[in-house]
Amino acid sequence: MSTPAEQFSEREFVICQIARLVEDRYIYWVGGGGEPLSSALLAKRMTAPNLQYLTEDGVVGPEALVPFDPLMTMISSRANYRALQWGTMNYAADLAHLGYVDYGILNTLQVDRFGNVNSTVVGKYAGGEGRRFGGPGGADSIAALAWRTILITDQQKRKFVDRVDFISSPGFLDGPGARERHGLPPNTGPWRVYTPWARFGYDKNCQLMLQAIAPFVTVEQVLEEMSFKPDIADTIEIMEVPTDEELLVLRTEIDVGGQVTDRGRWVELKDGKYRFAQQ
Repeated sequence: MSTPAEQFSEREFVICQIARLVEDRYIYWVGGGGEPLSSALLAKRMTAPNLQYLTEDGVVGPEALVPFDPLMTMISSRANYRALQWGTMNYAADLAHLGYVDYGILNTLQVDRFGNVNSTVVGKYAGGEGRRFGGPGGADSIAALAWRTILITDQQKRKFVDRVDFISSPGFLDGPGARERHGLPPNTGPWRVYTPWARFGYDKNCQLMLQAIAPFVTVEQVLEEMSFKPDIADTIEIMEVPTDEELLVLRTEIDVGGQVTDRGRWVELKDGKYRFAQQ
């Protein structure tokens, strides 16, 4: 029997949501470290023992020294421990181009209504006026070539914008058919966007659609933290909270030091309802 947890962090909530989405015997290409990799590792231990994953830099199925040395880096022997194969980013992209990568999982700096991702610059690109960031790394290939892409970001206005300032990794670009017109494989693209507060999908016009919310927020709270109004599903689901069993594995086998999960606000069960804990 699974036991609903009474206390958890926002970050733990979103990791558990994505881990439940992961399907056994499928191939996932995950962004380096953080929530994408933690979600895959949690799923592999809980519900999908036969899933296969590649890290962003193209290494196949590393175990690393978790929980003693969490997978927080790439391109190092520590991060590639017990890997089935040491590939490259180009090798992983070749696999995806051939259709072998079912899902990509990515963190995002900015995402817009068409699922385009910006991780390069906020503000004007020309003239160096904007604030520069690290760029997409392998995320552009993941977003371009995986059959389906799962995006993760925070529920904040600055994260959800009508149009990203710079397209680092392609979503649906400017709508139906745009990916194909630009040479990307047909029937690919963003599938879900997760935040610690909500789950989004896409409608027939390739635009973001609110599908579900966490039990500790309202639809109004979610919409207030967006710079545009998304489409809204006819029925809004309430996502289930993490279980004690999931949190035990996450905290003792994957992220013992809290490098990934010890961020964001804490949620607690109080008087029969989940709500943000008093600081």
